[in-house]
Amino acid sequence: MNDHEKLKEIVKDQFSRNAEKYVSSETHAKGSDLAVLIEWLNPKPHWTVLDVATGGGHVTKHISPHVAHVISTDLTSEMLTAARNHIIENNQNVSFVVADAENLPFLIDSFDAVTCRIAAHHFPDPEKFVNESERVLKQDGFLLLIDNVVPADDHLDEFINKLEKLRDESHVRCYSITEWTEWGKKAGLEIVKSTLRKKTFEFPTWVRRTTKSEEQVKQVERHILEASKEMQEYCGLTMKDGEINSIHIDEWMVLFKKAKS
Repeated sequence: MNDHEKLKEIVKDQFSRNAEKYVSSETHAKGSDLAVLIEWLNPKPHWTVLDVATGGGHVTKHISPHVAHVISTDLTSEMLTAARNHIIENNQNVSFVVADAENLPFLIDSFDAVTCRIAAHHFPDPEKFVNESERVLKQDGFLLLIDNVVPADDHLDEFINKLEKLRDESHVRCYSITEWTEWGKKAGLEIVKSTLRKKTFEFPTWVRRTTKSEEQVKQVERHILEASKEMQEYCGLTMKDGEINSIHIDEWMVLFKKAKS
């Protein structure tokens, strides 16, 4: 088993254990970006959409009323089952397929849009995911990506990625906007629009969604509390009664279009 395969096994273990937490997570279920992605995509009734690494199924649930069919995929069968149980009652035009984002089991020119929300930081080879998305998209199709990103500063990059890794062993890396832009350009995808925002987490809930013990929680807390003032300001640290109350991270939302060949 190579390193990428080992990482994917860790991802599957993490999400199989915490599937219901991701379904009920307010960050995932009620983010304002869900309404914005519908506005940006402007989906048509005849569309077929691929939702990659669906997690709790929140994108699938929001987009399915607007299109003909959604294929909702995830690497983890337990996660996909939880998503199906969450959305299938009122979303009859959805199919569920266990699939690897870096090796999509679909033919070329199959989809009008591909979506991927708050998942790509778990991908060992995100460039391969971008290439696969371009392959399965129809001409003039769209890739809508939403994920946590890091700034160009190496120290802040290291601080955020270590923070995420301490909290969640299935975390691979938050990538930069520059990296995503370059991968898209190389694959033949043009940026239509994008936006960067600060996403705030209620720390006690966020940190316990993935940690396995209170000692692991303490490790995450120490990483933040012992960091420099610059790092703490970057992550928007707030305290309440001597405890970490909230932090924020950068989240990028981008709409790519498959360029004419």
